[in-house]
Amino acid sequence: MHVFVTGGSGFVGGHLIEFLVGRGDTVSAMARSQRSADAVAAFGATPVRCSLDDLAAEHLVGVDAVVHAAAFVQEHGTRAAFEAANVHGTQRVIDAVRAAGVPTLVHIGTEAAVFDGHDLVDIDEAAPYPTRQRFLYSETKAEAERRVLAAHGDGLRALSLRPRLIWGPRDSSVLPAVLEMAAQGRFSWLDGGRQPTSTTHVANLVHAIGLALDGDVGGVALFVADDGQTTVREFLTALAATRGVQLPSRSVPGALARPLSTLVEGAWSALGLSGPPPMTAFAVHMMSRTVTVDDGRARALLGYAPVIGRDEGIRALGAA
Repeated sequence: MHVFVTGGSGFVGGHLIEFLVGRGDTVSAMARSQRSADAVAAFGATPVRCSLDDLAAEHLVGVDAVVHAAAFVQEHGTRAAFEAANVHGTQRVIDAVRAAGVPTLVHIGTEAAVFDGHDLVDIDEAAPYPTRQRFLYSETKAEAERRVLAAHGDGLRALSLRPRLIWGPRDSSVLPAVLEMAAQGRFSWLDGGRQPTSTTHVANLVHAIGLALDGDVGGVALFVADDGQTTVREFLTALAATRGVQLPSRSVPGALARPLSTLVEGAWSALGLSGPPPMTAFAVHMMSRTVTVDDGRARALLGYAPVIGRDEGIRALGAA
């Protein structure tokens, strides 16, 4: 199988390329710059110089499937930035796939598509998109997923996978952010970190992507997660310990942090300040709420089962 990957130089994309190459697939990957081209080549893919701004059928000649992992995943940004990558970029992927006659499209979605700032407790795919989206990332990823699922049919098999809290080797977001806040003395738990959470090791996600590529399932969104649940405190404490860092015990009430984060981020944008604000509404709401998902549908439809457990993954990170 010849698979084309968007976001191949990123955390998920890099692991996916290595996984696909390892099982014998031919892989090409979008490369927006020479740096991206070097990265995807190092993972084992053939770089294709293009971006979500200009992806076209000519970049997908001979491709059997596209995995769309590229997205604007920052906690803070303008509506234009989120929409350009997550909505318009996804539409260009769909259009290019259609024009090139590629038969399979796997979109990497997120549980955030159905998150409006309240608890998500053991939700499955029946959970609706919020009627009122509070966060630009959630709003634009939900719209991207809608477009992917609407494209299913007429010769195209399209589906979306929704991992929750991706982690593992080369993580470029969760663990680095925690370590940076701890080093700067800015880390605090929200409500003591007692919130239950699902997680998804990157190896389990790429395994699920492989199953999606090989199967015949389409027109659906599917949650993907590690076995069992943990708490925010237990999980982040274990992650930080793999780097020899002990997180502080101080805690802030979520009921205080949530409105404060909205005020801080709003003021930051209103004043036109550069860089990310010291706290964002999305991150504070997400990390102060229960977010647990039921991946039973992926297990039933794809034959998905985790290939690595949370404890095993933590031990491997510590050993590395």
